[in-house]
Amino acid sequence: MIDRSLVGRTFAPYSADVEAGRLRLFAKAVGETRPEYVDEDAARAAGHPALPAPPTFAVCASLDVPDPFAWLRDLGVDLASVLHAAQGFRYFAPIYAGDRLTFAAWIENAFHKKGGALMFIVRDTDVTNRQGVRVAQLRSTIVVRRG
Repeated sequence: MIDRSLVGRTFAPYSADVEAGRLRLFAKAVGETRPEYVDEDAARAAGHPALPAPPTFAVCASLDVPDPFAWLRDLGVDLASVLHAAQGFRYFAPIYAGDRLTFAAWIENAFHKKGGALMFIVRDTDVTNRQGVRVAQLRSTIVVRRG
């Protein structure tokens, strides 16, 4: 049962490497056309030390674990009843090719609506680079249908 007692629960941190080829593919997939996102010379000319990550890349990198939804199963959630309702981002510093990102997640909020038929889980994730600099915070809102 999803309830307020989950608020504050933390999950084991994990890391993912940011590779230039993956950034290029992601930029293409999201329709990014600015050359600094796909060409290293253009990135340096724009003042970047390497290819920068497009704005929503961090959520993709956050899924770089063998089972990105294990945390939901650990909470007793049937994945067939899940809807990803919202995704939010706060940025504090750029992410670049060559970075190693570490993700540390926790349950920020848990609540019910519709008389308990819908359960909401808000999960926040701090993202830091290999220097320990906080580069982003991700917020996912998951809805779990009951019955």
